[in-house]
Amino acid sequence: MATQSRKADHLRVCLEDDVQFQQTTGLERYRFTHCCLPELDRADIDLSTPFLGKALKAPLLISSMTGGTELARVINHRLAEVAQHYGLAMGVGSQRVAIENPDVRPTFAVRAIAPDILLFANLGAVQLNYSYGLDECLRVVDWLEADALVLHLNPLQECVQTKGDTNFKGLLAKIAVLCEKLPIPVIAKEVGNGISAIMAQKLIDAGVSAIDVAGAGGTSWARVESERAKDAQQRRLGATFADWGLPTAECITSIRAIAPNIPLIASGGLRNGLEVAKAIALGADLGGLALPFLQAAAESEAALYALSDALIAELITVLFCTGSATLQELRQPGVLQPVG
Repeated sequence: MATQSRKADHLRVCLEDDVQFQQTTGLERYRFTHCCLPELDRADIDLSTPFLGKALKAPLLISSMTGGTELARVINHRLAEVAQHYGLAMGVGSQRVAIENPDVRPTFAVRAIAPDILLFANLGAVQLNYSYGLDECLRVVDWLEADALVLHLNPLQECVQTKGDTNFKGLLAKIAVLCEKLPIPVIAKEVGNGISAIMAQKLIDAGVSAIDVAGAGGTSWARVESERAKDAQQRRLGATFADWGLPTAECITSIRAIAPNIPLIASGGLRNGLEVAKAIALGADLGGLALPFLQAAAESEAALYALSDALIAELITVLFCTGSATLQELRQPGVLQPVG
């Protein structure tokens, strides 16, 4: 029940409190070169892209967020409906709560609503040091009928969280074993503090199939845990480290420089289609958004559809106004330029 209560707290804090980074994603340091004569019909622009063997209609991931409560069930079902309608990828929140309490498994069950989407299961990598192993990973993948498993990496969050799980020793070797034995791809994902090029290379060497940088600039999980902490020291820790991390743009460029072919997801502070387009131009394959989708899903189905329409319109507008017919053309030299 402690994990279930924590999930409810996380939803409440993210929806009601200001828990955003003060530092930025770094994406504002770039701008697109405007093309006054695109020589394109806007209607012909193609946002489709493959990722981990599945075709997406747009390069958007509804990032891993929630599960384990009744509100989470409503949100996940709405998100899945939108992902199916628009051909987007989707992740669910950590499924540890469903292992501890199988009664909440239906709060994650979205495959019937979204039979065709690219769907990611999710567990904390640190749980591999707390009695979890291949069996638990297979279980959450099977329950969800997932196409890949996200192992999230959250050392700072665990430090700030009251009684957090902070034994990260030897995890890389355990991740390597999982990557070898699991029948589906493993995605390594931070939760908002970023993945450096050095760590990305170690994870790639361990066998992960994709990386989600989840850089600094969006929701600060140190700030979230600080808001819900009862202990004064934990509250102070969260406040002190609220802006800790590597900016999203820096993560994208540094990882892409050393790993040109690894499937790469950019998340961490992306709030609109223009920022997703910048992330893709910098080298990401998908842009992941959490808070905007969470806020819209908590409001209504109509708000969620309106958000999705807006994101896609913003992406198409970037391509049109840079003279790019496809996402690949958006990555051509000179399309995106550093400011100053």
